[in-house]
Amino acid sequence: MRRAVDLLDVLLPEPPDPDRVVEVLMAHGEPDEPLTTAAVTELHKAALELREVFAAPDTAAAAKVLNRLFTKYASPPRLTAHDADFGWHLHVDAADDGPWGAWFVTSSALALAGLLSERQGPPGGLCASPSCGRPFAHLGGGSPRRYCSTRCATRERVAAHRAKTMAPAPE
Repeated sequence: MRRAVDLLDVLLPEPPDPDRVVEVLMAHGEPDEPLTTAAVTELHKAALELREVFAAPDTAAAAKVLNRLFTKYASPPRLTAHDADFGWHLHVDAADDGPWGAWFVTSSALALAGLLSERQGPPGGLCASPSCGRPFAHLGGGSPRRYCSTRCATRERVAAHRAKTMAPAPE
């Protein structure tokens, strides 16, 4: 889940920085290999599609987007242990060495669907800060989050407080 959010963070800006994409992939256990321009473009398009899950207004809408992504990209589920560090795990992409975009969508959608079914709620959201809008995952319990970070939440709280205290007093 964290990998999906971290990749969205570097893939959504136009144009994505290939070096940052590789850094994030390596930080999440993917091999250190350069990405072609076509691969970065493919990952960027996949990120735009995955962003729709985070933008969904409710659980049913998020599930609908995930189901659409599974229909478009996923193959029948299979168990694989291609990496000894992770052991046996479920894949829904066509092959271990398939296209980057399909891998990103299917692996992320699988994680998001697991989170949605476990929590019975949206797996994430978009930061409510007008100056941010970054995707974030709902990983913990408690109330649903509105902001991607405490930094954004604090910035918005301070801005609201300043606006309230600077407003002219009603007559």
